[in-house]
Amino acid sequence: MSGPGGSYRDGEPSRAEAVDGSGMTTAMTAPAVEVFTRHPQSRRPKARRRRARWVAVLLLLAAMGVAGGVTWALFDSSLFAVRSVVVTGTRLVPESEVLAVAGVRPGTPLIRVSTVRVAARVLTIRQVVGVQVTKTWPDRVVIAVRERTSALAVALPGGGFDLIDANGVIVQSAATRPAGLPLYTTTAAASSLRGDPDVAAAAAVLGGLPASLRSSVTSVIVPSPDQVTLNLRSGVTILWGSADDAAAKAKELAILMQTHARSYDVSSPATAVTN
Repeated sequence: MSGPGGSYRDGEPSRAEAVDGSGMTTAMTAPAVEVFTRHPQSRRPKARRRRARWVAVLLLLAAMGVAGGVTWALFDSSLFAVRSVVVTGTRLVPESEVLAVAGVRPGTPLIRVSTVRVAARVLTIRQVVGVQVTKTWPDRVVIAVRERTSALAVALPGGGFDLIDANGVIVQSAATRPAGLPLYTTTAAASSLRGDPDVAAAAAVLGGLPASLRSSVTSVIVPSPDQVTLNLRSGVTILWGSADDAAAKAKELAILMQTHARSYDVSSPATAVTN
């Protein structure tokens, strides 16, 4: 079958022949038809995405397994359980008392131990003024105790002394007054002095005295917080006043004591006098 510009065989285009000016025939080939076929490699991106999803799922499951294992180890296993409780800083309070009040049981998972609650329980001990509780991994709790310090001695009616701190809290009792611990002269019972401002004033004054003078004080009388009076071993009486201006008062007192008087009033450093 033939047609304009060429012939066809079996339904397909054949070469067409053209005659140029020289009478020569030239073969003309029909344009090639491109056929696109999906290459097997085009499926690889999808396969890679599927593999990536499976890897992500496996990694997630592995992470969940690790997290579960860590949680079990911390909360339920004996791997990180309390094996020892260490108490430091005790001198007056028996270590056994601190341990009993702290209530930290061996075998308790360390992560379950509340340092705040343990500290609060230890602070209920009268002689304890401060405490720090720390957890040392994997299996230790450390309780660092700061005990109260005796500042004054209060005579008991039946003999002996209660030793109180600057807050009027009874630290301990003693048969004799410890050397260097002044007697706090009062008619009140030591058990009623907790939070007493007169006691706080006496302790503050003693804490601000020069060491040489402090060691000579045998007793303290406090009619009011601004009228602290010191009695020395030599029999000398010093009206110190409040705890304010300690350095100026000490300087004036050093000058006045050169007169060898029996009493001194340095409650107002600018007008210090002797009697």
